[in-house]
Amino acid sequence: MKSETVYIYGKHAIEEAQAHAPHVLKKVMTGVKGEGHGGYVAVVDVDKLLVPYTTFAKTLVPTPYTAVLVLGGLTDPHNVGAIIRSAAAFNIAAVLIPTTNQAPITGAVAKTSAGMIFRIPLVSINSLEEVMRDLKKQGFKTYGLAGDGEVVLGVENFDSPVAFVVGNEGAGLSPEVRETCDHILAIPMNPRTESLNAAQAATVVMYEWHRTHSKK
Repeated sequence: MKSETVYIYGKHAIEEAQAHAPHVLKKVMTGVKGEGHGGYVAVVDVDKLLVPYTTFAKTLVPTPYTAVLVLGGLTDPHNVGAIIRSAAAFNIAAVLIPTTNQAPITGAVAKTSAGMIFRIPLVSINSLEEVMRDLKKQGFKTYGLAGDGEVVLGVENFDSPVAFVVGNEGAGLSPEVRETCDHILAIPMNPRTESLNAAQAATVVMYEWHRTHSKK
């Protein structure tokens, strides 16, 4: 999949790119007129930002302190950006992003991530189900996030490498993805609230994993 031209705005986002992923910058412009970016605009080559799964897998050395986050059909770029920001905050090894039926990396994603798209590996995957099966072969336990999960966050020990899968904002996890998950993980919450949105749920899960898996 060839990505469209992506613009990022603001001095902070551009400085993050320059510091952590300078190879993805195609052009940096200053003194640009407009509101909300302080005159700083850059063009990003997203194809250079995303790492193919086959390349990523060759460098992956799973341990009980390894977690990856898999996006499973999110459509809101703000959710994607918020999840990437949280993944960087909670030491997730990578965010895996399908090439189809998934919101791609855009300027809105970059902005919502607060520049974290340049700090955490973003991995391009062609088949979510195939990648899930491959991760399981490498020793990962796979957890789909859903309110009807049989495993409860805060009770599960996560004693092996883990892959957390976040489904579509409305439909949730597809049946095909559910079948590839070892467990469906639920977040305990007050019954007056039916659910959290995708980004909130992912953040809660990643925080809990990080809380119990931070190396001292």
